[in-house]
Amino acid sequence: MFERLAELAIRRSRLILVVATVVVALMGVLGAGAFGKLLGGGFDDPASQSSRAAKVIDEKFGGETNLVLLVRAKEGRVDAPAAARGGASLVADLKKEKTLTNVVSYWETNSPDLRSRDGREAMVLAHVTGDETERRDNAKELIATYSGTYKDAVEVQAGGGAAVGSDLGTQVVDDLILAEAIAIPLTLVLLLFIFGSVVAALLPLAIATIAIVGSFAELFVLGSITDVADTATNLTTALGLGLGIDYALLMVSRFREQLAAGSSVDDAVRRTVSTAGRTVAFSAATVAAALAALLVFPQYFLRSFGFAGVGVVAIAALGTLFVMPALLAVLGHRVNSGRLPWARKDRSADRDPMWGRLARTVMRRPGVTALPVLAVLLLAASPLLGITFGTPDERVLPEDSGSRQVSTALRENFDGSEDMALNIVIDTSVAKAPLESYATELAALKGVTRVEASTGTYAQGEATPPGPANAAFGRPDAQRISVVSGLEPKSDAAQDLVEKVRAVTPPAGSQALVGGNDAALVDSKDSIGGRLPMAVALIALTTFALLFLFTGSIVQPLRALVLNVISLAATLGVMTWIFQDGHFSSLLGFTAQPMEMSMTVLMFCIAFGLSMDYEVFVTSRIKELHDLGADNETAVTDGLGHTGRIVSAAAFLLAVSFFAFGTAKISFMQMFGLGSGLAILIDAIAVRGVLVPAAMRLLGGSAWYAPGPLRRFHDRFGLSEGGPDQPAVAAQAPAKDTARV
Repeated sequence: MFERLAELAIRRSRLILVVATVVVALMGVLGAGAFGKLLGGGFDDPASQSSRAAKVIDEKFGGETNLVLLVRAKEGRVDAPAAARGGASLVADLKKEKTLTNVVSYWETNSPDLRSRDGREAMVLAHVTGDETERRDNAKELIATYSGTYKDAVEVQAGGGAAVGSDLGTQVVDDLILAEAIAIPLTLVLLLFIFGSVVAALLPLAIATIAIVGSFAELFVLGSITDVADTATNLTTALGLGLGIDYALLMVSRFREQLAAGSSVDDAVRRTVSTAGRTVAFSAATVAAALAALLVFPQYFLRSFGFAGVGVVAIAALGTLFVMPALLAVLGHRVNSGRLPWARKDRSADRDPMWGRLARTVMRRPGVTALPVLAVLLLAASPLLGITFGTPDERVLPEDSGSRQVSTALRENFDGSEDMALNIVIDTSVAKAPLESYATELAALKGVTRVEASTGTYAQGEATPPGPANAAFGRPDAQRISVVSGLEPKSDAAQDLVEKVRAVTPPAGSQALVGGNDAALVDSKDSIGGRLPMAVALIALTTFALLFLFTGSIVQPLRALVLNVISLAATLGVMTWIFQDGHFSSLLGFTAQPMEMSMTVLMFCIAFGLSMDYEVFVTSRIKELHDLGADNETAVTDGLGHTGRIVSAAAFLLAVSFFAFGTAKISFMQMFGLGSGLAILIDAIAVRGVLVPAAMRLLGGSAWYAPGPLRRFHDRFGLSEGGPDQPAVAAQAPAKDTARV
């Protein structure tokens, strides 16, 4: 197959480039509408109890409160005549909005719970209608209309879930633009230094452009047929830029190496596609397999990254396998044009002696060199012993964000926030007496401030007769109950309260569904935690199978999995130390909080896939030399000498793409960018440079072992790097390892 791809590129190079240009232009037109198709949120399991509760409340009660307007009197208290008139006028205008339901205010109910302790602030609660996209757009329009000074009597500021979602959507776009503005120019400069040639440096950017444009077109298509999270743009951009450059870097380096060795342009293309092209195909398969594991999760935040991630990997690989050989065939020796003053004339040739010397040193004393590195990685992983998980809330936004400021004011100035209440819904008719008994039992739970039901308000062992606002909690065929607590949202105590509320027996013959933000967190942890073993098993099995097909050994996949787990544990440990424990919070501008569970899982899958990317890069060259007769030490030393510079350069460039998201204002995007970049560098330097040579030295000939039946299976179906026209190895052992497959 790879030989045919090379021949196609040689014979039809210009036709391929013309077709590719047209396809990229069409993808650009599609991709321009991607942002309009993407949704916010997606962190909840649609089959969970909290999601089902929210659906019933939407259908029968006009929706849960997701917009909180904090109204502050310009002078004096909110009960003052001017402020009261302004508040009443605001509520009247809000009730005219077609995108709002369930508008409840202090001025209508006179509920002390909707007024701040100092009397200077009051709340207006409402539900913004629509699906995720419509809700975000509706909230943005409402906030723009009503925020600020109103009727010259009150100041209005918006908060709640809808406002947070609106702020997140805006911030995602801003963060993406800033990250691209940093990553792309810096990447070009680094490519110029790596290649020392203007033309060679531009080739990886051409593939990266195809990958990025194609990924946005893919997001447009996916967003038209299923739910896709808006934060998927950040992943596809970073991954498209990084993988496009990685794969093109490998191809261009091999092509220049073949030209420097005296091959003709056509032969150099053939050799590049049959070796580096094969590596790219397997590398893409391993990365895609890791990302495909995200599809086992029901949250569309994770599923969308699975769909989008697999797509962008495929686009980057296809661009590399079809477009890059055609470009190389057309350019030929002009690939070295535009040589820069500092570039060596032999820059493209052969191996990097530094990486070869490092590998040789490690293999001579594997214990002395590897144990300190292993100890540092295990120390870095130690914060995982205290890791806790959460879901995104307003604290992921900058402190000056309006929705975050409102949430802070509600926690500090009010006696329990309706916006953070547990919402219980009973989807059947309930008699008054059983409902009162149920509400009374709920109010007696530790941590509960009050319970609102259609039969009244229950607090501190007393029941208050129902007021105008309580009527909204009852329907002939359903009942809704609001459990308000003074506990810190998302805290362990708040999560314990969810379990206690769910443990209270509902009225006979009915089923109570418990929802709300804290309930959604509990359900999300259960959902992701329950499916995580399946995702990890799928990653391990697919990775093992692909590496076996690539190497013919069952030891190499096991070695790769163990080393990957160590490097990933170190990365996650450092991220826990920073983002959960709060180190560098003032420098990076985030608020320490539990690790966001969905983003942690995503980072694990991304980092694992990219680690396997470099595993394939290095192992492919070692295997190629080993198959030509080199002994184990020579194959590893020369293999790293050939690939070390490519892997380190590719890793550095890919890390830059992810580190650029460290400038994001959303804290979980900072964590994702910094964590992914760190994982790439740890893998490329510590694992590939030290731990792989040490492991290969300790394993010796058994590194290539496979049982007889599997060896015969690989001989028939396996795909390995190389071909019949492989060049001679610089240094060969007298004979191959006896256990070689």
